[in-house]
Amino acid sequence: MSKHFFDYNDGDYVHSVSDNMAMDSDGNMMMRMGDNMAMDMDSGDIHFISSWSADEEDDG
Repeated sequence: MSKHFFDYNDGDYVHSVSDNMAMDSDGNMMMRMGDNMAMDMDSGDIHFISSWSADEEDDG
């Protein structure tokens, strides 16, 4: 199941493609750094996001 969350830096939505990777509406790849932080793989910038918890945390 694909998760989605909001990127506060860009003001757009991001959709996960795996546990730690996601793609925003502009096609930029993002890597999960924490529950509320992701790194833009193109620029290396850190983005603040709405909650993107790891699957292991969702089970319990």
